Amino acid sequence: MQFSDLAMNLKASEIRELLKLTTMPEVISFAGGLPAPELFPTEQLKKVDDAILTKDGRAALQYGTTEGYDPLRKQIAARMKQAFMVDCDIDNITITSGSQQGLSMLAQIFINPGDVVLVESPTYLGAINAFKLCKPEFVEVPTDEKGIIPEELEKILAKYGDRVRMMYVIPEFQNPTGITWPVERRKAFMDIVNRYDFPVLEDDPYGELRYDGDKVPSLKSMDTKGNIIFLGSFSKILMPGLRIAWMVADPVIIDKVVKLKQAVDLQASSFGQRQTSYYIDMFDLDEHVAKIKALYKKRRDLMCESMKQYFPEGITFTYPEGGLFTWVTLPEGIDAKELMPKVLAKNVAYVPGGPFYPHGGHANHFRLNYSNMPEDRIVEGIKRLADVLKEELAK
Repeated sequence: MQFSDLAMNLKASEIRELLKLTTMPEVISFAGGLPAPELFPTEQLKKVDDAILTKDGRAALQYGTTEGYDPLRKQIAARMKQAFMVDCDIDNITITSGSQQGLSMLAQIFINPGDVVLVESPTYLGAINAFKLCKPEFVEVPTDEKGIIPEELEKILAKYGDRVRMMYVIPEFQNPTGITWPVERRKAFMDIVNRYDFPVLEDDPYGELRYDGDKVPSLKSMDTKGNIIFLGSFSKILMPGLRIAWMVADPVIIDKVVKLKQAVDLQASSFGQRQTSYYIDMFDLDEHVAKIKALYKKRRDLMCESMKQYFPEGITFTYPEGGLFTWVTLPEGIDAKELMPKVLAKNVAYVPGGPFYPHGGHANHFRLNYSNMPEDRIVEGIKRLADVLKEELAK
């Protein structure tokens, strides 16, 4: 059987493969970016499903438009203004089957083989995998504790010029580092983007999960030229299994996405879109998000305090203002991936840092998730992890 060049070069996601190892109940997994399942509104969803089937059953089970279910698009427009300070209407919005589909389609729309794609260093592994299929040249933009460094971005743009076709960023509670760009850094970034005039994908699946500090304007809210393409998702604020996400962009871009989506899957789930929309109508999504934030804040604090108490000296970690992740930095020379067998032997899992860099390296990092494990397992997992780290540093 002869496969295409693309198929021959497909590789499994390191995170998804790792998750297979963590499905065993005895494993304390800090690996995946999984929401807490105990917060899924299962009882409310039963009422939602009954209402959909009673009022709108035939349409809900039928094909729908590629752009998406109009009532949901209107609700998203209202939420964009409330949560992200963005004025838009349904002509700027299309529904996608998870934000991952949005990343994949945007890559196909903007990237030809050899084009330059700019990403934060490090960046979300799922985006790297989505973009790789289009065979770009990845250029990593250096970051610090405040996100993208504007001066470094300027140097890179001056070097690569028109070869830069797209940039991908996560300004809010970044995956994997948990870092948030302050408003001054965002303004400096937007000044550069407007001068060089290239599309920027602003991925914001965690923006509503802020535990400390003040809300920061989204890049899209500062966009005056249509360069920012915003990706939002209900996966972290409602439930991930629905695979309902959205994109906000200039109508010219939305038109291209819709035409591509017609060739990919025709539409997002008719029923899933109505489940999301009916839930927003029938219940208080803000109240639900508040419950999520309260639990995740508690778990973030517990994980960070446990690391502070049990980790050996010489190991640092980020203290995110929100989101799902903290980023651990080991002393130079220690490879987090090589440590994995010892960690898994203790029935604990994390994600090594190397895959979050398109060009590899940076092996002395790993990502921890605090949203999915209950409090007692967080403490126990950090203790076990600390034992491995102490043993390694003692060599």
